[in-house]
Amino acid sequence: MVLELSLGDRVTTKKNHPCGGNTWIVTRVGADVKIKCATCGRVVMLDRAELAKRVKKIERIQENNE
Repeated sequence: MVLELSLGDRVTTKKNHPCGGNTWIVTRVGADVKIKCATCGRVVMLDRAELAKRVKKIERIQENNE
């Protein structure tokens, strides 16, 4: 499964983070993906394959082309 992610997307994981949150914000996209916990601010870097296994839902950001 190839993840189509962009900066600012919200990712919901299957398991909760130890702080209790399961929502993450994408802060870097490339071969690896850097995500930041929306609850506590912890930053984690995972490769795309590992993130694809852990993700439950992706909330896309809306782009305004005015």
